[in-house]
Amino acid sequence: MKKNVLILAGPTAVGKTATAIDLAKMLNCEIISADSMQIYKYMNIGTAKPTVDEQENIPHYLLDEIEPDEEFSVALFQERAKKLIKEITDRGKTPFIVGGTGLYVNSILYNMDFTQSESNWEFRKQLEEEARINGNEFLHNKLKQLAPEVAERIHPNNVKRVVRAIEVHSESGENIKDFSLDLTLNEDYNYILIGLTRDREELYERINQRVDIMIRDGLIDEVRGLLQKGYSEDLVAFKGLGYKEVIQFIKGSYSYEEMVDILKRDTRRYAKRQLTWFKRYDFIKWFNISTYPSHEKLIRDIENFIRGHLKDV
Repeated sequence: MKKNVLILAGPTAVGKTATAIDLAKMLNCEIISADSMQIYKYMNIGTAKPTVDEQENIPHYLLDEIEPDEEFSVALFQERAKKLIKEITDRGKTPFIVGGTGLYVNSILYNMDFTQSESNWEFRKQLEEEARINGNEFLHNKLKQLAPEVAERIHPNNVKRVVRAIEVHSESGENIKDFSLDLTLNEDYNYILIGLTRDREELYERINQRVDIMIRDGLIDEVRGLLQKGYSEDLVAFKGLGYKEVIQFIKGSYSYEEMVDILKRDTRRYAKRQLTWFKRYDFIKWFNISTYPSHEKLIRDIENFIRGHLKDV
């Protein structure tokens, strides 16, 4: 029998955490985070990680799993998430994947094999250092010489993907896969995929408010404390929204006002990219929170939809 798997996706600040926890209580779920930043320890405010109180005794996984200087990848997420799905199902509960990292969601929905090329951490660090010294464009040009068709679809500032593409090509002579093409659904699971959205102006206002709240709650001190612990500003963990902007403020590259404005702007842009990603799923069921008179009505409608589409829930 196929395992039931619930997935809740949507842009940052839309309200996934509160919605997921209320649904999990009603549907006997345990939550697996599909957020590439909440995996890191000590990075709480900038990642909007749910607190222990906010989790309301619902088991959460893939939060606070690794140190900020440890490597993590979609391949590791896939491996751990599939193991957790089995364990949760074996306990008679329903796995509930919640998050906004599109590639993580893809790795569960689709047959994505990450085992063909093992990661070469030393080579990766060498490439990252080249980008730091010579600039992102320099590294992107290197990829362009190796595999121009791959370079076409990766932005020069997406250093992580540029590095990975060069690594794969150098080790195997093959181009990194474009997983947006020719994907086949993973038939091991019986999915129901829920998407949360809001009217654009409301979503953008929530993003602006979230940034203000993060700053008020101590984001600058959180980042400064991590740097004082000896974590390098060049870590992948610090390339996430909130952290890179605050680091530039601490270094004096941004004024306080510039830091806040840039963080709000870039978070809005990120939310737009997330929505574009998730709208590609033709089997997602969208719920526009802006059209609901209350949170309770939203939860009832989503719960009814889930119960109508999953067996034994």
